[in-house]
Amino acid sequence: MQQQHPVLGILGGLGPMSTVYFYQMLTEHTPAQCDQDHLDIVISSRATTPDRTAYILGESEDDPFAQMERDAEMLVQYGATLLAIPCNTAHYFYDRLARSLPVPILNMVRLTVQHAKANGCTRLGILATSGTVNSNTYQRMCRAENIDFAIPCEQNQQHLMDIIYGQIKQGKPVDLNLFHQIADELRAAGCEYAVLGCTELSLIKRDYGLDAFFIDSTEVLAKETLLACGKSPIGF
Repeated sequence: MQQQHPVLGILGGLGPMSTVYFYQMLTEHTPAQCDQDHLDIVISSRATTPDRTAYILGESEDDPFAQMERDAEMLVQYGATLLAIPCNTAHYFYDRLARSLPVPILNMVRLTVQHAKANGCTRLGILATSGTVNSNTYQRMCRAENIDFAIPCEQNQQHLMDIIYGQIKQGKPVDLNLFHQIADELRAAGCEYAVLGCTELSLIKRDYGLDAFFIDSTEVLAKETLLACGKSPIGF
């Protein structure tokens, strides 16, 4: 019996630039001599999906899950054999979504925490949206992997949200001094690494460069996606 050729479905638009960057990363890190060496990918970029953080924090009653589920089902109908969601906050809905679909979904949060552990991390700093932080998405995964963790203080968490929503999502320059101030709190708390646990924060590394203290969840997802689709990633 011939093995099914993998088709990746990207449940994106959460936000749009992060989806673009994830697709670009997959393409750039695939060993390819011609078009046919690349992954077959179908992308849903539903930018109008209700805001995940606002719903998680109880600031909105507009549940994004129904839209995410419909779009995921459409990706499967189009032929996707594996799904990836380049949005950490959306992983609040991961278990519900995984139960509703006939194909596997890569878990970005689990893969990122496992990557940190494999690199010797015993205490991980979490840089993410307040939705991700308040839902304990990364904290639960750290506990499952026996890794300690730290999150920014309330004031720095608000500063981080301002960077994500007031700067990156609006296409404005990032206040790098403020960003590093937030990260320095996690360094001082004994973290060996800090995860860029929001795909918008991955764009800071892309545009400004960051040192090895930062683990980019988008990079981890891209590498693991390529491996899951039978490719040998290059350039990471």
